[in-house]
Amino acid sequence: MGDRAWVEFDSARTAFVSIDMQIDFCGPKGYVDVMGYDLGLTSAPIKPIHYVLHNIRNRTDIKVIHTREGHLPDLSDAPYNKVLRSKIIGNGVGIGDQPKGGLGKLLVRGEKNWDIIDDLYPIPGEYVVDKAGKGAFGQSNMPLLLKNLGITHLVITGITTDVCVHTIMREANDYGYWCLLLKDGTGATDFGNYQAALKQIKMQGGVFGWVSDSKRFIDGVMTAFK
Repeated sequence: MGDRAWVEFDSARTAFVSIDMQIDFCGPKGYVDVMGYDLGLTSAPIKPIHYVLHNIRNRTDIKVIHTREGHLPDLSDAPYNKVLRSKIIGNGVGIGDQPKGGLGKLLVRGEKNWDIIDDLYPIPGEYVVDKAGKGAFGQSNMPLLLKNLGITHLVITGITTDVCVHTIMREANDYGYWCLLLKDGTGATDFGNYQAALKQIKMQGGVFGWVSDSKRFIDGVMTAFK
């Protein structure tokens, strides 16, 4: 397992992906908060992602894609076992329920808590992919979008590193996309899981892709777009 690699991306065929930076996952009174996890861990990627977006928006030809996980109001696209597990850990309050003092029904499309946080909200010209599961390639129009945009390389950020981020990176790898994950642009509800997820990516010569950070990525981008 090497610690360094030179990576070359075609910016016109590259998409920056911000995964599930929703109130439900990194904001107060959202799903993760109600489940009792530390919001400090899932909100940690906000500043690095904002830093990247600030530098690539309107200054490069890198496409920007945001994803949101959520279900239809009647939960017809939510597996029963997923809903049940959420209610168990939430002491009876889970997916589809509005917690006491909450902003809306948890992980339900259209609710305020389901939407992307203001600091990272999509701007005109950016793409939003709504998905009903942890992955995106089998649960949304992500494959069609990437194909139509001519994308070959993905720069991946978001939450959580060990669940939705890892799932989408694995899916993308199987579809043949070259993937780079920015480690400071991701976070998990458990720091040990976060570290393990990064290690898994780098094993076997980079079995799922590469790992870098927001500063190194933007330094490279700005060198190319002087």
